[in-house]
Amino acid sequence: MQGKPIRFRNKEHNFFTMFPMKIIECDFSYAPEILDIFNDAILNTTALYDYTPWTMETMTTWFATKQEHGFPIIGIVDEETGKLMGFGSFGMFRVRPAYKYTIENSLYVHRDYRGRGLGKILLSEIIKKATEQQFHCIVGVIDAANDVSIHLHTSFGFHHAGTIKQVGFKFNRWLDVDFYELLLPTPEQPVDGI
Repeated sequence: MQGKPIRFRNKEHNFFTMFPMKIIECDFSYAPEILDIFNDAILNTTALYDYTPWTMETMTTWFATKQEHGFPIIGIVDEETGKLMGFGSFGMFRVRPAYKYTIENSLYVHRDYRGRGLGKILLSEIIKKATEQQFHCIVGVIDAANDVSIHLHTSFGFHHAGTIKQVGFKFNRWLDVDFYELLLPTPEQPVDGI
């Protein structure tokens, strides 16, 4: 995709600026950068309920699963540095066949690029791709304390669909998970059965 400048508000200095970036479809060459973003989330946040950092072997399986099911891996690259600033994707919500029109989205922004509106760009692209691929329901499974992600999703029309209390345990505390959903107008003609 063509690079395009993105306008964002600098919170500290209260001004708008532009920076060159491009939205891309990530291939395996971006695996090391995606791995770095994943591992930062695993080690420092409750965005991922994993304890152990992922490996390149994990990334190989992750990419293969995305490719097998035709799930996109959307990236945003800083055109000045070539660095992957963030990425988003989606995958199966559940494996039972009647869930075939429902997906679970995920997006992560590199720690050095947070607060610049990149999550909005990624979520917008996820919704666009999900619509193009004829999905009907996007589910965001979000740690209940992640106010930034909750605000991002609700700003795109996601509605709170429920909370599971104390479903995770990380950093020596119980974690609640919120489910947010967005219904899409697709597919026009859903098909029952496999």
